[in-house]
Amino acid sequence: MAQIRKMDCQVEIKSPAYEFYDAFKTKAQLMPKMANQVITDIKLLQGDWDSVGAVRLWTYIAGDKSETIKEKLVHVDDKNKTLVFRMLEGDVLNSYKSWNTILNITPMGEGTMVKWTMEFEKQIENIADPVKYADFFTIWTKNVDAYLLNA
Repeated sequence: MAQIRKMDCQVEIKSPAYEFYDAFKTKAQLMPKMANQVITDIKLLQGDWDSVGAVRLWTYIAGDKSETIKEKLVHVDDKNKTLVFRMLEGDVLNSYKSWNTILNITPMGEGTMVKWTMEFEKQIENIADPVKYADFFTIWTKNVDAYLLNA
């Protein structure tokens, strides 16, 4: 029987936690500008940009490949600066039966700790762990941090 696995990716940034959280919660439509190294397009398919239930279609670069994913925002916790996204369809689901991404942002001294948690179930056991997506989240985080620091 397949099991849900987890992989974390943590990045320390200089932007204030509230500003970084706000960028991901309320400014997703600006991500192709903030992180053009990895995000090439985003479209709102259902709901409001920053409301639970919002469905968005992302086009992004993971590894050397352009991919798409349709995701749904399923949980928002403003107090703990946490967002949870469920993948509905797209390239990542070619290898994984299910995929949730949890973004948690924590103030830390002079900066902020950004933690991405990937929860996934492999289609078949010999599929590699999603290291390229951890790399993607790291680049995305650093791009948005640089954008916010220069804004």
